[in-house]
Amino acid sequence: MSKEKTKPKAPKLAPATSEATIDIGISKADRAAIAHGLSRLLADEYTLYLKTHNFHWNVTGPMFNTLHLMFMGQYTESSLAVDLVAERIRALGFPAPGTYGQYAKLSSIDEDEGVPAAMDMVKKLVKGHEACAKTARSVFPLAEKASDEPTADLLTQRLQLHEKTAWMLRSLLE
Repeated sequence: MSKEKTKPKAPKLAPATSEATIDIGISKADRAAIAHGLSRLLADEYTLYLKTHNFHWNVTGPMFNTLHLMFMGQYTESSLAVDLVAERIRALGFPAPGTYGQYAKLSSIDEDEGVPAAMDMVKKLVKGHEACAKTARSVFPLAEKASDEPTADLLTQRLQLHEKTAWMLRSLLE
């Protein structure tokens, strides 16, 4: 006589609600303001990621190998950063923007047409990193006001990275 295995029944879940209660010690209004600022930062980060990846693919000239490798390190770091920013927005209870259309509306960084010369790529990336730093800095007062230490920590890390990367890129232009 064969014994048939029966599948265990899935536990019953509570019905989904339109909005889960979030009680992390930050008001909904403050969370919304911070999430909006982080959405602008996410758009800048993603736009800079795309620009850097594009330049990695298309750089040419005597500094090809140096810039190709440098840009790869930068876009790799950026790909991880966008996830951190998006997840913080989600932790605050809001959807993270995730389309090119949303990023185009939120980003302070312009897209580039065509393929710039290598040193023009460097100049454009300096401007992009400075733009990300300015956006991160603009969100900082909102995080401080709400005592949102995780967001403040994330912003501090992004500021350090963008300011250092801009400095390193600027050093190529001297």
